[in-house]
Amino acid sequence: MASEAPTGVLLVNLGTPESPRTGAVRRYLREFLGDPRVLTLPGPLRWLLLNGFILPIRPRKAAAAYRKIWLPEGSPLLIHTQALTDGVRRILGDRFRVEAAMRYGEPSIRSGLEKLDAAGVGRLIVLPLFPQYASAVTASVCAEVFRCLDRMGDALPLEILGAFHDEPEFAATWAAVAGPGLAEFRADHVLFSFHGLPEDQIRASDPSGGDCLGSADCCASPGPRLVRCYRAQCHATAKALQRALGLDEKKTSMAFQSRMGPRPWIRPFTDEVLPELHQQGIRRLAVFCPSFVADCLETLEEVGIRLRDQWLSLGGEALWLAPCPNADERFAEAVAGWISRRAPAPHP
Repeated sequence: MASEAPTGVLLVNLGTPESPRTGAVRRYLREFLGDPRVLTLPGPLRWLLLNGFILPIRPRKAAAAYRKIWLPEGSPLLIHTQALTDGVRRILGDRFRVEAAMRYGEPSIRSGLEKLDAAGVGRLIVLPLFPQYASAVTASVCAEVFRCLDRMGDALPLEILGAFHDEPEFAATWAAVAGPGLAEFRADHVLFSFHGLPEDQIRASDPSGGDCLGSADCCASPGPRLVRCYRAQCHATAKALQRALGLDEKKTSMAFQSRMGPRPWIRPFTDEVLPELHQQGIRRLAVFCPSFVADCLETLEEVGIRLRDQWLSLGGEALWLAPCPNADERFAEAVAGWISRRAPAPHP
């Protein structure tokens, strides 16, 4: 009897330019920031902002930042994502075909789906590698997957896995990967720095239409209205990591980094929190970036270089950046577990 068709798995991260050269970064930013889910502005205004202000200036600065973290093998984000994919593929075994993809840049979602189709998979599981749900990333991946499948004319059974910040293995992996380094560093304080989002994108996920961002602690109590709230999921992530790392809640805080443009973004801002922490007598600061599963520009350059320089200039003694799970075996096992639980059992 013929063997059952394997299950196809696509692990999708955000993306990276092909090289740290200005031209490659400009192409990447054009695709990334041209997505209406990322720059949530009317089409003409988005085009004007992108082509009149961002692309003439930002690519050169971003390319210089990428050059500071670029590895001989290439982009750290791509290297870690591919290594994670290799680990998950090995753990899942022959019943699965596993590919990596980027929402923006290469390898594209289209190319990953085509590889899985060529492998004769019988169904698809897509995992966006974003611990917390946000329309700008998770929903954008979903939209691109459906667009590509529609163009391919493929009607395979499909399941897209959602946010995994509340999976016990996620916090446990962070604790296993970063816990020993944190203990050795002997931090006075731990800051959980999440990627920021514009306030209007957070409010758009509020089904009540009025409660969102109404108070500083509006995300503190979980409930149905917070199911798609990125900010609430960041708070939940920080609490889970506090427990997994055995931290005193009074010696931790959270903030949001990577804001861009004049629109209001969710607060507090990471770079504005640092002077406040220093004024409180904190000198040894550890920073975790748990909205990322792989080290990238936002962790290695923004926090590991710029934020560290800012901290030292304030008079801080040291800043330690916790490594992301990357391709750690324990994270690969966790991802494989989330996938295998959703795959049909083999016929006896």
